[in-house]
Amino acid sequence: MSNRVRLNARLVSRADLRFSPSGVAVLQAGLHHRAAVAEAGVERQLDFELEAIALGDAARRLDRQALGTELDIDGFLAPRSRRSRTLIVHIIEFKTI
Repeated sequence: MSNRVRLNARLVSRADLRFSPSGVAVLQAGLHHRAAVAEAGVERQLDFELEAIALGDAARRLDRQALGTELDIDGFLAPRSRRSRTLIVHIIEFKTI
């Protein structure tokens, strides 16, 4: 099975960089995605915001990005916590567009 998310999004918010008890950098962020995709032969306009989290080097790098920066994101989906059904994007890697 595969769980991979790849999308272009604009960085619209971010919390302060923090560190886990084990010293890993953690950064929570808000993303905005806008695109047109084909579905069943019909063009569909997408325009939504989603939450994301980055850890380690990706968190430190994301913390240096200005709000409004367009990003090409590679990551995966996971529940916000063990008991949650709400999904967030975990950013593994990104580059600016």
